[in-house]
Amino acid sequence: MNVTILPGTLTGEVRAPSSKSEAHRLLICAALAPGVTDIDCTTTSEDIEATVRCLEALGARVARTSRGFRVRPVPGTSASDNLPEARRGALLDCGESGSTLRFLLPVVAALGCEARLTGRGRLPQRPLSPLYEELVAHGSVLSPQGEMPLLVGGRLRAGSFSLPGDVSSQYVSGLLMAAPLLRAPVEVVVTEPVESRPYIDLTIRALERFGAEVSESRAESGGRPARAFVASAPAGLSSPGSVTVGGDWSNAAFWLAAGALAAPGTAGVAVRGVDLASTQGDRQVLAALALLGARVLRGSDGAACAPDRLAGRVIDVESCPDLVPPLAAVAALAEGTTQITGAARLRLKESDRLETVSAAICALGGTARVMDDGLVIEGAGELAGGVVDAANDHRIAMMAAVLATRCAGPTTILGAECVNKSYPAFFEDFAALGGSVQGKES
Repeated sequence: MNVTILPGTLTGEVRAPSSKSEAHRLLICAALAPGVTDIDCTTTSEDIEATVRCLEALGARVARTSRGFRVRPVPGTSASDNLPEARRGALLDCGESGSTLRFLLPVVAALGCEARLTGRGRLPQRPLSPLYEELVAHGSVLSPQGEMPLLVGGRLRAGSFSLPGDVSSQYVSGLLMAAPLLRAPVEVVVTEPVESRPYIDLTIRALERFGAEVSESRAESGGRPARAFVASAPAGLSSPGSVTVGGDWSNAAFWLAAGALAAPGTAGVAVRGVDLASTQGDRQVLAALALLGARVLRGSDGAACAPDRLAGRVIDVESCPDLVPPLAAVAALAEGTTQITGAARLRLKESDRLETVSAAICALGGTARVMDDGLVIEGAGELAGGVVDAANDHRIAMMAAVLATRCAGPTTILGAECVNKSYPAFFEDFAALGGSVQGKES
Protein backbone atom coordinates (compact mmCIF):
# COMPACT_ATOMS: atom_id res chain seq x y z
CA MET A 1 0.00 0.00 0.00
CA ASN A 2 1.30 3.41 -0.99
CA VAL A 3 -0.15 6.62 0.44
CA THR A 4 0.34 10.25 -0.52
CA ILE A 5 0.11 12.95 2.11
CA LEU A 6 -0.45 16.60 1.33
CA PRO A 7 1.08 19.36 3.46
CA GLY A 8 -1.00 20.62 6.36
CA THR A 9 -0.80 20.93 10.09
CA LEU A 10 -2.27 18.38 12.50
CA THR A 11 -4.34 19.59 15.46
CA GLY A 12 -6.81 18.10 17.87
CA GLU A 13 -7.01 15.15 20.21
CA VAL A 14 -6.36 11.45 19.72
CA ARG A 15 -6.47 8.44 22.04
CA ALA A 16 -3.31 6.35 22.21
CA PRO A 17 -3.54 2.71 21.12
CA SER A 18 -2.83 0.01 23.68
CA SER A 19 0.85 -0.56 24.40
CA LYS A 20 2.15 -3.57 22.54
CA SER A 21 5.12 -3.71 24.93
CA GLU A 22 2.75 -4.16 27.88
CA ALA A 23 0.40 -6.44 25.95
CA HIS A 24 3.17 -8.93 25.06
CA ARG A 25 4.19 -9.27 28.70
CA LEU A 26 0.71 -9.48 30.19
CA LEU A 27 -0.47 -12.01 27.61
CA ILE A 28 2.51 -14.27 28.31
CA CYS A 29 2.11 -14.02 32.08
CA ALA A 30 -1.62 -14.76 31.76
CA ALA A 31 -0.88 -17.82 29.61
CA LEU A 32 1.45 -19.16 32.31
CA ALA A 33 -0.86 -18.50 35.28
CA PRO A 34 -3.56 -20.99 36.36
CA GLY A 35 -7.08 -19.65 36.11
CA VAL A 36 -8.68 -17.13 33.79
CA THR A 37 -7.28 -13.65 33.17
CA ASP A 38 -9.18 -10.83 31.51
CA ILE A 39 -6.86 -8.37 29.76
CA ASP A 40 -8.23 -4.91 29.01
CA CYS A 41 -6.52 -4.13 25.69
CA THR A 42 -8.74 -1.98 23.51
CA THR A 43 -6.62 -2.12 20.34
CA THR A 44 -4.42 -4.75 18.76
CA SER A 45 -1.75 -5.02 16.06
CA GLU A 46 0.18 -7.57 14.05
CA ASP A 47 2.82 -7.92 16.77
CA ILE A 48 0.26 -8.44 19.54
CA GLU A 49 -1.56 -10.98 17.37
CA ALA A 50 1.74 -12.80 16.81
CA THR A 51 2.11 -13.35 20.55
CA VAL A 52 -1.52 -14.47 20.83
CA ARG A 53 -1.04 -16.90 17.93
CA CYS A 54 2.08 -18.42 19.51
CA LEU A 55 0.45 -18.83 22.92
CA GLU A 56 -2.51 -20.56 21.27
CA ALA A 57 -0.10 -22.89 19.47
CA LEU A 58 1.27 -23.89 22.89
CA GLY A 59 -2.24 -24.70 24.09
CA ALA A 60 -3.45 -21.51 25.72
CA ARG A 61 -7.00 -20.46 24.88
CA VAL A 62 -7.30 -16.77 24.04
CA ALA A 63 -10.78 -15.40 23.38
CA ARG A 64 -11.44 -11.91 22.01
CA THR A 65 -13.78 -9.85 24.16
CA SER A 66 -15.28 -6.39 23.83
CA ARG A 67 -12.46 -5.06 26.01
CA GLY A 68 -9.56 -7.16 24.82
CA PHE A 69 -8.68 -10.77 25.66
CA ARG A 70 -9.75 -13.55 28.01
CA VAL A 71 -6.83 -15.94 28.54
CA ARG A 72 -6.90 -19.52 29.80
CA PRO A 73 -3.39 -20.85 30.43
CA VAL A 74 -1.14 -23.28 28.62
CA PRO A 75 -1.81 -26.82 29.94
CA GLY A 76 0.82 -28.04 32.34
CA THR A 77 1.96 -24.67 33.67
CA SER A 78 0.44 -25.29 37.10
CA ALA A 79 2.71 -28.29 37.69
CA SER A 80 6.34 -29.15 37.05
CA ASP A 81 5.59 -31.68 34.30
CA ASN A 82 5.98 -31.10 30.59
CA LEU A 83 3.22 -30.06 28.22
CA PRO A 84 0.80 -32.77 27.08
CA GLU A 85 2.09 -34.83 24.19
CA ALA A 86 -0.44 -33.21 21.84
CA ARG A 87 1.37 -29.90 22.09
CA ARG A 88 4.84 -31.26 21.46
CA GLY A 89 6.37 -30.01 18.23
CA ALA A 90 4.05 -27.00 18.01
CA LEU A 91 4.95 -24.42 15.38
CA LEU A 92 5.02 -20.88 16.77
CA ASP A 93 4.72 -18.25 14.02
CA CYS A 94 6.24 -15.04 15.41
CA GLY A 95 5.54 -13.05 12.25
CA GLU A 96 7.94 -10.12 12.28
CA SER A 97 7.79 -9.59 16.04
CA GLY A 98 11.22 -9.65 17.66
CA SER A 99 9.62 -9.31 21.09
CA THR A 100 7.50 -12.40 20.52
CA LEU A 101 10.49 -14.48 19.46
CA ARG A 102 12.87 -13.32 22.19
CA PHE A 103 10.29 -13.56 24.97
CA LEU A 104 8.92 -16.96 24.02
CA LEU A 105 12.20 -18.68 23.18
CA PRO A 106 13.18 -19.01 26.90
CA VAL A 107 9.56 -19.80 27.81
CA VAL A 108 9.42 -22.67 25.29
CA ALA A 109 12.82 -23.88 26.54
CA ALA A 110 11.51 -23.89 30.12
CA LEU A 111 8.36 -25.79 29.11
CA GLY A 112 10.45 -28.51 27.46
CA CYS A 113 7.88 -29.01 24.70
CA GLU A 114 10.19 -29.39 21.69
CA ALA A 115 8.53 -26.59 19.74
CA ARG A 116 9.59 -24.77 16.59
CA LEU A 117 9.69 -20.99 16.21
CA THR A 118 9.52 -19.27 12.84
CA GLY A 119 9.11 -15.77 11.44
CA ARG A 120 9.49 -13.62 8.35
CA GLY A 121 10.93 -10.33 7.16
CA ARG A 122 14.20 -9.51 8.92
CA LEU A 123 13.32 -11.65 11.92
CA PRO A 124 15.36 -14.73 10.88
CA GLN A 125 18.44 -12.49 10.54
CA ARG A 126 17.99 -10.61 13.80
CA PRO A 127 20.53 -11.89 16.35
CA LEU A 128 19.79 -14.18 19.29
CA SER A 129 23.30 -14.26 20.77
CA PRO A 130 24.25 -14.36 23.59
CA LEU A 131 20.82 -15.52 24.78
CA TYR A 132 21.18 -18.51 22.46
CA GLU A 133 24.44 -19.63 24.09
CA GLU A 134 23.10 -19.12 27.61
CA LEU A 135 20.07 -21.30 26.88
CA VAL A 136 22.28 -24.07 25.51
CA ALA A 137 24.56 -23.86 28.55
CA HIS A 138 21.51 -24.41 30.78
CA GLY A 139 20.10 -27.50 29.12
CA SER A 140 18.35 -26.38 25.94
CA VAL A 141 19.04 -27.99 22.57
CA LEU A 142 18.67 -25.49 19.73
CA SER A 143 19.06 -25.74 15.98
CA PRO A 144 21.61 -23.37 14.33
CA GLN A 145 21.05 -19.63 14.53
CA GLY A 146 19.92 -17.79 11.42
CA GLU A 147 17.76 -20.67 10.23
CA MET A 148 14.01 -20.88 10.70
CA PRO A 149 12.11 -22.73 11.97
CA LEU A 150 14.31 -22.66 15.07
CA LEU A 151 13.95 -26.02 16.83
CA VAL A 152 13.91 -25.94 20.63
CA GLY A 153 14.52 -29.19 22.51
CA GLY A 154 15.78 -30.29 25.89
CA ARG A 155 14.59 -28.45 28.96
CA LEU A 156 15.95 -25.28 30.50
CA ARG A 157 17.44 -25.48 33.98
CA ALA A 158 17.31 -22.73 36.58
CA GLY A 159 20.55 -21.04 37.62
CA SER A 160 22.57 -17.95 36.85
CA PHE A 161 22.59 -16.44 33.37
CA SER A 162 25.06 -13.78 32.20
CA LEU A 163 24.23 -11.18 29.57
CA PRO A 164 25.78 -7.93 28.35
CA GLY A 165 23.71 -4.82 28.99
CA ASP A 166 24.27 -3.29 25.55
CA VAL A 167 22.65 -5.90 23.30
CA SER A 168 18.93 -6.39 23.98
CA SER A 169 16.83 -5.97 27.10
CA GLN A 170 14.42 -8.47 25.51
CA TYR A 171 16.83 -11.28 26.39
CA VAL A 172 16.65 -10.33 30.05
CA SER A 173 12.86 -10.07 29.92
CA GLY A 174 12.49 -13.47 28.28
CA LEU A 175 14.55 -15.21 30.95
CA LEU A 176 12.68 -13.47 33.75
CA MET A 177 9.31 -14.53 32.30
CA ALA A 178 10.52 -18.13 31.95
CA ALA A 179 11.63 -18.27 35.60
CA PRO A 180 8.24 -19.13 37.16
CA LEU A 181 8.07 -22.29 35.04
CA LEU A 182 11.32 -23.60 36.54
CA ARG A 183 10.07 -23.56 40.16
CA ALA A 184 13.48 -22.29 41.30
CA PRO A 185 15.11 -18.86 41.37
CA VAL A 186 16.62 -17.59 38.13
CA GLU A 187 19.40 -15.03 38.33
CA VAL A 188 20.15 -12.84 35.31
CA VAL A 189 23.41 -10.91 35.68
CA VAL A 190 23.59 -7.98 33.25
CA THR A 191 26.75 -5.92 32.79
CA GLU A 192 26.42 -2.15 33.06
CA PRO A 193 25.38 0.09 31.50
CA VAL A 194 22.00 -1.61 31.13
CA GLU A 195 20.48 -0.08 28.00
CA SER A 196 16.71 0.10 27.51
CA ARG A 197 16.38 -0.40 31.25
CA PRO A 198 12.73 0.77 31.36
CA TYR A 199 11.73 -2.28 29.33
CA ILE A 200 13.18 -4.59 32.00
CA ASP A 201 11.22 -2.64 34.61
CA LEU A 202 8.09 -3.17 32.50
CA THR A 203 8.69 -6.93 32.62
CA ILE A 204 9.29 -6.89 36.37
CA ARG A 205 6.07 -4.97 36.90
CA ALA A 206 4.11 -7.50 34.80
CA LEU A 207 5.56 -10.45 36.73
CA GLU A 208 4.79 -8.82 40.04
CA ARG A 209 1.17 -8.32 38.98
CA PHE A 210 1.02 -12.11 38.57
CA GLY A 211 2.57 -12.88 41.94
CA ALA A 212 6.25 -13.34 41.12
CA GLU A 213 9.01 -11.75 43.18
CA VAL A 214 11.91 -10.03 41.44
CA SER A 215 14.83 -8.56 43.33
CA GLU A 216 17.75 -6.50 42.08
CA SER A 217 21.24 -6.01 43.48
CA ARG A 218 24.70 -4.90 42.49
CA ALA A 219 26.95 -7.59 41.06
CA GLU A 220 30.07 -8.20 38.98
CA SER A 221 30.53 -10.09 35.73
CA GLY A 222 33.91 -10.61 34.09
CA GLY A 223 35.46 -7.91 36.26
CA ARG A 224 32.81 -5.38 35.22
CA PRO A 225 30.05 -3.86 37.35
CA ALA A 226 26.67 -5.45 36.73
CA ARG A 227 23.10 -5.69 37.96
CA ALA A 228 21.70 -9.01 39.15
CA PHE A 229 17.97 -9.64 38.69
CA VAL A 230 16.57 -12.64 40.56
CA ALA A 231 13.07 -13.88 39.70
CA SER A 232 11.32 -16.35 41.96
CA ALA A 233 7.86 -17.90 41.95
CA PRO A 234 8.14 -21.31 43.68
CA ALA A 235 4.46 -22.08 43.20
CA GLY A 236 4.31 -20.56 39.73
CA LEU A 237 2.37 -17.48 38.71
CA SER A 238 -1.12 -16.65 39.94
CA SER A 239 -3.72 -14.73 37.99
CA PRO A 240 -4.88 -11.41 39.43
CA GLY A 241 -8.18 -11.95 37.58
CA SER A 242 -7.93 -8.88 35.39
CA VAL A 243 -5.22 -6.51 34.19
CA THR A 244 -5.18 -3.41 32.00
CA VAL A 245 -2.77 -2.59 29.19
CA GLY A 246 -1.79 1.07 29.29
CA GLY A 247 -1.67 3.47 26.36
CA ASP A 248 1.35 3.21 24.09
CA TRP A 249 3.90 6.00 24.59
CA SER A 250 5.96 4.77 21.62
CA ASN A 251 3.13 5.50 19.20
CA ALA A 252 1.86 8.54 21.11
CA ALA A 253 5.30 10.05 20.49
CA PHE A 254 4.49 10.55 16.79
CA TRP A 255 1.38 12.60 17.55
CA LEU A 256 3.27 14.68 20.10
CA ALA A 257 6.00 15.27 17.51
CA ALA A 258 3.30 16.35 15.04
CA GLY A 259 2.04 18.79 17.65
CA ALA A 260 5.52 20.26 17.99
CA LEU A 261 5.57 20.77 14.19
CA ALA A 262 2.08 22.26 13.98
CA ALA A 263 1.47 25.73 12.58
CA PRO A 264 2.39 28.61 14.91
CA GLY A 265 -0.51 29.76 17.02
CA THR A 266 -2.34 26.42 16.95
CA ALA A 267 -3.01 24.26 20.00
CA GLY A 268 -0.99 21.34 18.64
CA VAL A 269 -1.96 17.75 19.41
CA ALA A 270 -3.21 16.17 22.64
CA VAL A 271 -2.88 12.43 23.31
CA ARG A 272 -5.25 10.83 25.80
CA GLY A 273 -4.96 7.49 27.52
CA VAL A 274 -1.24 7.56 28.34
CA ASP A 275 -0.06 7.37 31.93
CA LEU A 276 2.48 9.96 33.04
CA ALA A 277 3.69 7.51 35.71
CA SER A 278 4.01 4.60 33.26
CA THR A 279 7.02 2.28 33.40
CA GLN A 280 7.28 2.62 29.61
CA GLY A 281 10.57 4.32 28.84
CA ASP A 282 9.19 6.19 25.84
CA ARG A 283 7.27 8.59 28.07
CA GLN A 284 10.63 10.37 28.04
CA VAL A 285 9.44 11.84 24.75
CA LEU A 286 7.94 14.70 26.76
CA ALA A 287 11.32 15.71 28.18
CA ALA A 288 13.02 15.28 24.80
CA LEU A 289 10.48 17.45 22.98
CA ALA A 290 10.72 20.10 25.68
CA LEU A 291 14.51 20.05 25.25
CA LEU A 292 14.02 20.70 21.53
CA GLY A 293 11.90 23.73 22.39
CA ALA A 294 8.32 22.48 22.03
CA ARG A 295 5.62 23.47 24.50
CA VAL A 296 4.68 20.36 26.48
CA LEU A 297 1.58 20.13 28.65
CA ARG A 298 0.88 17.30 31.10
CA GLY A 299 -2.61 16.35 32.23
CA SER A 300 -4.41 13.74 34.31
CA ASP A 301 -5.25 11.60 31.27
CA GLY A 302 -2.35 12.27 28.94
CA ALA A 303 -0.21 15.01 27.46
CA ALA A 304 -0.18 17.59 24.69
CA CYS A 305 2.47 19.24 22.59
CA ALA A 306 2.25 22.58 20.80
CA PRO A 307 4.65 24.50 18.54
CA ASP A 308 7.20 26.98 19.77
CA ARG A 309 10.71 27.91 18.69
CA LEU A 310 12.46 24.61 17.99
CA ALA A 311 16.25 24.40 18.29
CA GLY A 312 18.69 21.52 17.83
CA ARG A 313 20.17 19.77 20.84
CA VAL A 314 22.20 16.71 21.82
CA ILE A 315 19.83 13.91 22.83
CA ASP A 316 20.90 10.58 24.35
CA VAL A 317 18.37 7.81 23.60
CA GLU A 318 20.20 4.90 25.25
CA SER A 319 17.16 4.06 27.40
CA CYS A 320 14.51 4.87 24.75
CA PRO A 321 15.85 4.11 21.23
CA ASP A 322 12.38 3.75 19.68
CA LEU A 323 11.97 7.52 20.08
CA VAL A 324 14.57 8.21 17.39
CA PRO A 325 12.12 8.43 14.42
CA PRO A 326 9.69 10.96 15.97
CA LEU A 327 12.51 13.00 17.50
CA ALA A 328 14.39 12.96 14.20
CA ALA A 329 11.29 14.33 12.47
CA VAL A 330 11.22 17.29 14.85
CA ALA A 331 14.99 17.78 14.60
CA ALA A 332 14.76 17.92 10.79
CA LEU A 333 12.64 21.08 11.14
CA ALA A 334 14.35 22.66 14.16
CA GLU A 335 16.84 25.49 13.93
CA GLY A 336 20.44 24.33 14.03
CA THR A 337 22.00 20.90 14.52
CA THR A 338 20.68 17.96 16.52
CA GLN A 339 22.89 15.05 17.49
CA ILE A 340 21.16 11.83 18.57
CA THR A 341 23.43 9.40 20.44
CA GLY A 342 23.14 5.99 22.11
CA ALA A 343 21.20 4.44 19.23
CA ALA A 344 23.55 1.84 17.75
CA ARG A 345 21.06 -0.98 18.44
CA LEU A 346 18.65 0.54 15.93
CA ARG A 347 20.65 -1.12 13.18
CA LEU A 348 19.02 -4.41 14.24
CA LYS A 349 15.36 -3.39 14.11
CA GLU A 350 12.82 -4.04 11.32
CA SER A 351 15.23 -2.04 9.18
CA ASP A 352 18.66 -0.56 9.84
CA ARG A 353 16.78 2.28 11.45
CA LEU A 354 19.72 4.68 11.53
CA GLU A 355 20.10 4.35 7.77
CA THR A 356 16.38 4.44 7.02
CA VAL A 357 15.67 7.47 9.25
CA SER A 358 18.51 9.33 7.55
CA ALA A 359 17.34 8.22 4.08
CA ALA A 360 13.76 9.38 4.76
CA ILE A 361 14.86 12.85 5.87
CA CYS A 362 17.16 13.23 2.88
CA ALA A 363 14.50 11.96 0.45
CA LEU A 364 12.24 14.83 1.54
CA GLY A 365 14.95 17.46 1.09
CA GLY A 366 16.44 17.52 4.59
CA THR A 367 19.99 16.85 5.75
CA ALA A 368 20.97 13.93 7.98
CA ARG A 369 23.94 11.64 8.31
CA VAL A 370 24.63 8.46 10.23
CA MET A 371 27.24 8.16 13.00
CA ASP A 372 28.44 4.99 14.70
CA ASP A 373 25.81 5.20 17.43
CA GLY A 374 23.34 7.77 16.17
CA LEU A 375 22.51 10.60 13.80
CA VAL A 376 23.42 14.19 13.04
CA ILE A 377 20.52 16.19 11.65
CA GLU A 378 20.69 19.71 10.24
CA GLY A 379 17.38 21.49 10.70
CA ALA A 380 15.49 23.33 7.97
CA GLY A 381 12.49 25.62 8.03
CA GLU A 382 10.64 23.48 5.50
CA LEU A 383 11.18 20.29 3.53
CA ALA A 384 10.39 19.81 -0.13
CA GLY A 385 8.42 16.57 -0.13
CA GLY A 386 9.08 13.53 -2.28
CA VAL A 387 9.01 9.75 -2.03
CA VAL A 388 9.98 7.74 1.08
CA ASP A 389 10.45 3.97 1.10
CA ALA A 390 9.17 2.80 4.50
CA ALA A 391 11.55 -0.19 4.24
CA ASN A 392 8.91 -2.43 5.87
CA ASP A 393 9.45 -0.52 9.12
CA HIS A 394 6.34 0.81 10.85
CA ARG A 395 8.20 3.62 12.61
CA ILE A 396 9.72 4.90 9.36
CA ALA A 397 6.26 5.10 7.77
CA MET A 398 4.89 7.03 10.75
CA MET A 399 7.90 9.36 10.82
CA ALA A 400 7.48 10.12 7.11
CA ALA A 401 3.82 10.96 7.66
CA VAL A 402 4.71 13.43 10.42
CA LEU A 403 7.43 15.00 8.26
CA ALA A 404 4.97 15.30 5.37
CA THR A 405 2.91 17.82 7.32
CA ARG A 406 5.76 20.31 6.97
CA CYS A 407 6.71 19.72 3.35
CA ALA A 408 6.13 22.21 0.52
CA GLY A 409 4.79 19.48 -1.76
CA PRO A 410 3.18 16.05 -1.46
CA THR A 411 4.92 13.09 0.17
CA THR A 412 4.39 9.53 -1.02
CA ILE A 413 5.14 6.69 1.41
CA LEU A 414 5.87 3.33 -0.23
CA GLY A 415 4.83 0.23 1.68
CA ALA A 416 2.81 2.21 4.22
CA GLU A 417 0.87 -0.90 5.28
CA CYS A 418 3.77 -1.73 7.61
CA VAL A 419 2.09 0.50 10.24
CA ASN A 420 -0.12 -2.56 10.90
CA LYS A 421 2.78 -4.01 12.88
CA SER A 422 2.05 -1.73 15.82
CA TYR A 423 -0.71 0.75 14.87
CA PRO A 424 -3.23 -0.38 12.20
CA ALA A 425 -5.40 2.71 12.70
CA PHE A 426 -2.52 5.17 12.27
CA PHE A 427 -3.66 6.74 9.01
CA GLU A 428 -7.28 6.91 10.18
CA ASP A 429 -6.16 8.83 13.27
CA PHE A 430 -3.88 10.97 11.07
CA ALA A 431 -6.89 11.97 8.98
CA ALA A 432 -9.01 12.60 12.11
CA LEU A 433 -6.40 15.17 13.20
CA GLY A 434 -6.85 17.01 9.91
CA GLY A 435 -4.22 15.29 7.78
CA SER A 436 -4.79 14.70 4.08
CA VAL A 437 -4.15 11.05 3.14
CA GLN A 438 -4.65 9.89 -0.42
CA GLY A 439 -4.14 6.59 -2.16
CA LYS A 440 -4.03 3.54 0.11
CA GLU A 441 -3.53 1.41 -3.00
CA SER A 442 -1.15 -1.50 -3.35
